[in-house]
Amino acid sequence: QVQLVESGGGLVQAGGSLRLSCAASINIFRINAMGWYRQAPGKQRELVASITSGGTTNYVDSVKGRFTVFRDNAKNTVFLQMNSLKPEDTAVYYCYVDLYGIRYWGQGTQVTVSS
Repeated sequence: QVQLVESGGGLVQAGGSLRLSCAASINIFRINAMGWYRQAPGKQRELVASITSGGTTNYVDSVKGRFTVFRDNAKNTVFLQMNSLKPEDTAVYYCYVDLYGIRYWGQGTQVTVSS
């Protein structure tokens, strides 16, 4: 069983920045893929950013150039640095890890961007 604890959400004005953290209960060096999804009210959950064990990253088009996903293996933590935030980034953000064919989820953290 893998536990993921998220932090860093909150309320920010448009143009501002937030950094989300997701601490895993296991050594993330073994994890092949991890990253972040988000779900806005009335919308489907969408993949925002992912990072592999080799450091390859992938982003949804709407956040390219503004968000950065990175991992700190020593701290067993994955981060999402969000800059130039827009009201349309408002959502609950969930981190995930894929381990041995099983996907584990964090509890979610609310990000609200005011205009």
